[in-house]
Amino acid sequence: MNRNLKQRILGLFVAFFLCLIGTTAAAKYPLLTSELRMFEGQAAQVSMDLPVQTLASVNRPGVVAMDGTPSLQANVEPGHSLRLTSLTTGVTDLKLKLFGKLPYKTVKVKVVPDLKVIPGGQTIGVKVKSDGILVVGHHQITESRSKVSPGEVAGLKLGDLITHLNGIKLTDAKEVSPIVEKAGKSKKPLEVTFKRGNEVKTTRLTPGYDTKDKVWRLGLYIRDSAAGVGTLTFYAPKQGVYGALGHVITDMNTQTPIVVGSGQVIQSSVTSISKSENGEPGEKRAIFVKEGKLLGTIERNTNFGIFGKMDKNPDHSLYGEPVPVAFAEEVKEGPAEILTVVNGQQVERFKVEVVHVAKQHTPETKGMVIRITDPKLINKTGGIVQGMSGSPIMQNGKLIGAVTHVFVNDPKSGYGCFIEWMLKDAGISISPNTNTDNNLKAG
Repeated sequence: MNRNLKQRILGLFVAFFLCLIGTTAAAKYPLLTSELRMFEGQAAQVSMDLPVQTLASVNRPGVVAMDGTPSLQANVEPGHSLRLTSLTTGVTDLKLKLFGKLPYKTVKVKVVPDLKVIPGGQTIGVKVKSDGILVVGHHQITESRSKVSPGEVAGLKLGDLITHLNGIKLTDAKEVSPIVEKAGKSKKPLEVTFKRGNEVKTTRLTPGYDTKDKVWRLGLYIRDSAAGVGTLTFYAPKQGVYGALGHVITDMNTQTPIVVGSGQVIQSSVTSISKSENGEPGEKRAIFVKEGKLLGTIERNTNFGIFGKMDKNPDHSLYGEPVPVAFAEEVKEGPAEILTVVNGQQVERFKVEVVHVAKQHTPETKGMVIRITDPKLINKTGGIVQGMSGSPIMQNGKLIGAVTHVFVNDPKSGYGCFIEWMLKDAGISISPNTNTDNNLKAG
């Protein structure tokens, strides 16, 4: 047999063997991911369980230990898994070679700083002041011969956020009337600066004189604040920040997100509950506690909730100490629990089932589908109700996410978002420290 034929047969044998290993591993065990994220000090079982001896190696020392040793190489016996323990923040490549020679898989291991937060569950009162004056409707005023809306004529639409009139920044709706009256009496149009989505626009608006009420008007319905109740998701004592609600606050008339100028989170107490039924979501009825304690400020309103500063863990918490959080890929289908209030201010645990987990590599709101299985909660609420949004979801001792929405036609089920997206919007970074001598560059 000539040499070329031998090499071809050997190549075919190796290719067949690799395919067989891949098929066997896939049938018995999940294939290795191409990326593995770990918190500092965390241990993980890398389930390879290949039928041949495998050489595992890392290209950077001190990031992870393999099978309890800081060595850069480790031999994994057939049918076994590799135990990784993260040592310090950073990134390293974990390379696997069959028989110690044949390249099989490379996994990028990212170790991020240890992070723990205190799960919430408390019902909170929310007061938000918008960063400007929101247009929520057009108002026809009666002039001498006709009815007209000057604001509509000027091109202002529902959802527009008026930030300045004649260069004066608006912080309260009460500031509008004197400016409008002055412009009307001087018969000069107002220069209006407003935001429409992410765009900043300007227009000129001539106030109209309402002959019926004898006042100068813009011909607009406007609003500068909103209030409601929701649920606290987490408090991060090390960073002094919190996250709540799990979804954006929108204006009730225009359904546009409220751009936060300022806001407060205060104590709230559940007084009663309207149960959810098919086609009709229920709600928590709650009141702001009289002379209630200010719990925190509201600085941001995003797709994943409200976020801001908080000095300490609020009362009625079920946890005195922080707990680990889960990466999105750690969330599994199966039993879990939510923390929420159904009476007064007492946080309780209720059983749920995670019935679907979406694969997300970028922030998206619908990360998982949960189903309420706790008979006590179903009897009390019928399932998920409005005001429950933000309720923490716990699984295997970790905070994995928050309740966000109820299915209208199946109120026992709803969506949840992954906690790591909420942490990101709270300003808490989950990324490895790669500031090593090898990648430092002069600015």
